[in-house]
Amino acid sequence: MADSKLLVPELSEAEKMGAETARFEKLLLQASKELQQAQTNRPESTQIQPQPGFCIKTNSSEGKVFINICHSPSIPPPADMTEDELLQMLEEDQAGFRIPMSLGEPHAELDAKGQGCTAYDVAVNSDFYRRMQNSDFLRELVVTIAREGLEDKYSLQLNPEWRMLKNRPFLGSISQQNIRSQQRPRIQELGNPYTPDSLRPEEGPEKPHLSLWLEAPDLLLAEIDLPRLDGALGLSLEIGENRLVMGGPQQLYHLDAYIPLQINSEESKAAFHRKRKQLMVAMPLLSVAS
Repeated sequence: MADSKLLVPELSEAEKMGAETARFEKLLLQASKELQQAQTNRPESTQIQPQPGFCIKTNSSEGKVFINICHSPSIPPPADMTEDELLQMLEEDQAGFRIPMSLGEPHAELDAKGQGCTAYDVAVNSDFYRRMQNSDFLRELVVTIAREGLEDKYSLQLNPEWRMLKNRPFLGSISQQNIRSQQRPRIQELGNPYTPDSLRPEEGPEKPHLSLWLEAPDLLLAEIDLPRLDGALGLSLEIGENRLVMGGPQQLYHLDAYIPLQINSEESKAAFHRKRKQLMVAMPLLSVAS
């Protein structure tokens, strides 16, 4: 891993950096401005019509529940990695891999016996869905994440046992869904995005919210939210070929994130943005996973 000397103390327009460091600083600032402008100008959401895929049956305390697993090309795909890479990351207890999903509203339906039930539509990226069709492992993973997402969103308790319906790709009708417009290209959310406000240092370091996106085919940018810090003093940062490790002063923060891309750690640069309280990192890529 590269040592933490790559961490620039503070991000300031008045600083005189070398040409290489200035390039990364400019890219970071430009990307931030473009994202802020896009968030200001873009419509809040756009409608999509998910296409049917397969349907699973489970239950809750209120009765039978059906989940229609659908797909749409408008939903961004997850990080492109092999099943072996994904298994390795899950075995290491990394919470970084996320499958973008659109969770639809519950709708009342009738099952094959004419009995009342509840159905939900969950949509994923179409290309990822086609890949999932040939993988029992990915199918199990998607169903698990979809079930947990519905439980969180609608305060449900669903039975983890389920079965897939035969010769029935969906139950009821699949409605249009609203998704956020113009999402960041290939954005990956790593780390734990939900950290309780009541977390104190004595309870252990907090895992900050980390966002990654490709600024160019050979450049990965990162933003790490550090709202409890006013500067870079005491921060440590190490970057390996596919790993980013950050530590905060007085054990306030700790992040150990697997990144499914080959990073040029020697050329990576980082700077702390005082106003936004973010650590911003530019990581050139040796190659992009395909």
